[in-house]
Amino acid sequence: MNFNIKEYFTKGDTRSLSVKRNITASLFLKGINIIISLLVVPITINYINTTQYGIWMTLSSIIAWLSYFDLGFAHGFRNRFAEAVAKNEKQLANEYVSTTYASLSIIFISLLIIILIINNFIDWSHILNIDNSYKNELRVVFALLAGFFCVNIIASVFTTMLTADQKPALVSLIQTGGQFLAMVCIIICTKTTKGSLSTLVFLFSGIPCLLIVVISLISFHKGKYKTYAPSIKGVRFSLVPKILGLGGQFFVIMISMLFIFQFTNIILSRIEGPVAVTQYNIAYKYFNTLNMTAVIILTPFWSAFTDAYTKKDYAWMKSMQNKLEKLWLLCIPILILMTCFSSPFFKLWIGDTVNIPLSLSVCMGTYVLCQTAGNLYMYLINGTSKVRLQMIVYVIFAIIAIPLMSLSCQKFGLKGII
Repeated sequence: MNFNIKEYFTKGDTRSLSVKRNITASLFLKGINIIISLLVVPITINYINTTQYGIWMTLSSIIAWLSYFDLGFAHGFRNRFAEAVAKNEKQLANEYVSTTYASLSIIFISLLIIILIINNFIDWSHILNIDNSYKNELRVVFALLAGFFCVNIIASVFTTMLTADQKPALVSLIQTGGQFLAMVCIIICTKTTKGSLSTLVFLFSGIPCLLIVVISLISFHKGKYKTYAPSIKGVRFSLVPKILGLGGQFFVIMISMLFIFQFTNIILSRIEGPVAVTQYNIAYKYFNTLNMTAVIILTPFWSAFTDAYTKKDYAWMKSMQNKLEKLWLLCIPILILMTCFSSPFFKLWIGDTVNIPLSLSVCMGTYVLCQTAGNLYMYLINGTSKVRLQMIVYVIFAIIAIPLMSLSCQKFGLKGII
């Protein structure tokens, strides 16, 4: 049976064609993004050093906590916007966009002001258990990270809207462009300036953030998305409960994930030291390439499932989920091969600067396999807005995560925390 590429991308229902095109384009762009992320690690370590890289990864994970202060707006907005578009209610969709921008601006501008004030009284070198000579620099680094992160959260309403409109490939293009520009700038800095954490933060956090702002301003000014351009007139705070009714459940899930995942780097830094944070994150970056690929494939399905569920097209949903389950089986042999070739790959990738034990690779590969299996069903559940059971499961795990990870890390080291 001959495979016709042209027919694959031109025949079928509109929803399926959109999914196929977005997956293909996103895979290509994410492939470039993965290559960039792999190249950036040795460049970054050479620009600063292994200890500073671990510090940067730890502070970045702490800053990531701020995303939980969106109270679930992003996920709630994504589903509500997709539902409005599916029903062709353009004015309501515009009001969702305007209200989400306004709400997140109020939340994160206020939050940034509070953070900048508190940051002046925090001794990061003591919290992270590192040399006191980093004390003043870390305050500047944390302030820069917080500033760019808060602006990025507000600006990312645009990319969330693109994803809800079943155009995740455009989001991948924007993200890849930002990472590429940041990499080019860091390469230039390695040749022209002395290693600096502050410069690193400005390049890796600032450039992608500014790119999203510029592209969203242009897109809302003209073209298809001019219809949805945010305005003061379109802000309806009465829609907030409807967004947060669903978004609130996502918020609880995200807060639970904070306890499960975001404390990992801090626990490692305090018990094993910053070098262990570097080892963990390098191993995770390598194996997470498979999870990233799985997410690329799954991302278009979230809003596609929302569209199908709103239109009661359950046959399409069932057919797609069955195909995704069969596709997941490919993850098993791929992860086995990735584990077998991990040691020579790490040596080729980062040389002898950081040692990654094979046992760590086995643990990380097993973890990623479980993660991809879970995502397979969560994207369907999230698309239908039926997330309460997922919320309960995450809350239960969150209660035991920190003490369990700390105990495991003390007894078994780096592998124990995974």
